[in-house]
Amino acid sequence: MFTGIVQTYSNVSQLIEKPNLTSFSITLPEEFMVGLESGASVAVDGVCLTATQVENQHVWFDVMTETLQRTTMGRVKKQQSVNVERSFKIGDEVGGHIISGHVHGMVEIIKVDTSIPNNHLLTFKAPHHLMKYIFSKGYVALNGVSLTLVDVDKTNDTFTVYFIPETLKRTTFFAKREGELVNIEIDNQTQTIVETVERILAEKNIA
Repeated sequence: MFTGIVQTYSNVSQLIEKPNLTSFSITLPEEFMVGLESGASVAVDGVCLTATQVENQHVWFDVMTETLQRTTMGRVKKQQSVNVERSFKIGDEVGGHIISGHVHGMVEIIKVDTSIPNNHLLTFKAPHHLMKYIFSKGYVALNGVSLTLVDVDKTNDTFTVYFIPETLKRTTFFAKREGELVNIEIDNQTQTIVETVERILAEKNIA
């Protein structure tokens, strides 16, 4: 489990592509490596991956068909920067919200707005079936970052997020451009509430 408070971002240092399997490594700061062993869970751009090999400051991961198809891991390139978060421990501060690293899909950046001084806004186009879980002042994880939603447009399946300078400094979002895809994970509690209400209403209509 993760908190959506990304701890660092780093580059993909090596990449090996095989049929239906991609293996890649990322180079991490020395302080991030403390206690990190093979078998540990690490969120890479919001995707929960298992460390398969740890060599000095290089950590390897394997990504298989399902993840390659449903997330941006299928588009990862050598030297690409990715957000990284270690799984949290009991007793750690949860500054964002609990996320699992099980991505629901991808959203496209359709607008980057820096016209307001000291403000950085990104607008995303989401798959229609996910919009029922997206509300103004609600939250999602985008590339593993816990973010609050504003300006939700249910008609056009879009939503906007404001990025504070601290988030831009700690994550890869400062460099994101229109047309890029990012991973989205819907808040589990929101999903449960929406689907429970839908089920109850459907049962009442049947009755």
